[in-house]
Amino acid sequence: MSENAMAIDYVMEKASGPHFSGLRFDGILSSPPPSSSPGPSTNLAADPHAAKQPFVIGVSGGTASGKTTVCDMIIQQLHDHRVVLVNQVNASDVIILEGILVFHDQHVRNLMNIKIFVDTDADVRLARRIRRDTVERGRDINSVLEMYAKFVKPAFDDFVHPSKKYADVIIPQGGENHVAIDLIVQHIRTKLGQHDLCKIYPNVYIIQSTFQIRGMHTLIRDREISKHDFIFYSDRLIRLVVEHGLGHLPFTEKQIITPTGSVYTGVDFCKKLCGVSIVRSGESMENALRACCKGIKIGKILIHRVGDNGKQLIYEKLPKDISERHVLLLDPVLATGNSANQAIELLIQKGVPEAHIIFLNLISAPEGIHCVSQRFPSLKIVTSEIDVALNEEFRVIPGMGEFGDRYFGTDD
Repeated sequence: MSENAMAIDYVMEKASGPHFSGLRFDGILSSPPPSSSPGPSTNLAADPHAAKQPFVIGVSGGTASGKTTVCDMIIQQLHDHRVVLVNQVNASDVIILEGILVFHDQHVRNLMNIKIFVDTDADVRLARRIRRDTVERGRDINSVLEMYAKFVKPAFDDFVHPSKKYADVIIPQGGENHVAIDLIVQHIRTKLGQHDLCKIYPNVYIIQSTFQIRGMHTLIRDREISKHDFIFYSDRLIRLVVEHGLGHLPFTEKQIITPTGSVYTGVDFCKKLCGVSIVRSGESMENALRACCKGIKIGKILIHRVGDNGKQLIYEKLPKDISERHVLLLDPVLATGNSANQAIELLIQKGVPEAHIIFLNLISAPEGIHCVSQRFPSLKIVTSEIDVALNEEFRVIPGMGEFGDRYFGTDD
């Protein structure tokens, strides 16, 4: 017998022995507690409902060593639905965890970005279980009904159904509800298409890219574009960013009567709102904000760098009740993030909660995203594109130059 075969036999013998470590319900690997006194052992054959410890196999090795191939060959040869593969070789962007008790443990729930409860009628579920257990598992109908009445239904009523309250999405009729499933699939596709920084920072939002948006970015980034066209297409993009930002404000449900005399249940937007532009580029975004929010108050913050020592002077003119408002902070370009951080810090000093600030810009550099998001994780950043990087002069690349100069015509 080869050394490898002897080693495998030794491991199999140890894993089958009394020291084999199983999985607790909470998913933490642990050894069964030692028995303090001799007593009768649990006979799994005599008691089919007794809890069974899973046989856990870890597969490791260097990169490209063939770990996945070994796992696939084992699973293919076993061909048993009781054998599952949890794969760390290829990192996944979306993990679907399915089971009747996956909402039971709070620690597990906290790991989930979205929780879905499949709500199917009890009679339909019973009919499906009878068909599955009699056809696929060879049980007689009386034993299926007895097990359902004694164990399955009480367990569902006591443990599974109460967990429905934790769900973000409830799907009636299960797999027959194609509309709900299509919406969830579309949501997942959107997440898969997200920029990597959006996966790192959940407070960063990029408006969904379309050919129209890419076309407008192509125009305003072109150094040969006329000033008139630059302003026109910049205003269109700014309007889209502002409207997306407004969608992150809180709202309340409101019912109104339509001209037909019918009741319409809609929403009422947040009333306590103001804009704050970082002078001077941010002032280019004010018209779009006024067009979306009639009569909105707009404050200003000027951050002026003094010399080369990194010191900054800050001038501000803000609404007196700004601490009671949600704030849309306006600046078309997020580069290093230093000026943005200064402005945000000032707003917080004025009493504005960090979570009440939404920072709107047209383009962002990754360095700026890191700088602002790490310091203010509760603040939201809404942008239309994230560019590649900053160059040695701290300009956004590929960028679009000095936005304020191009917009206000002072680039000459």
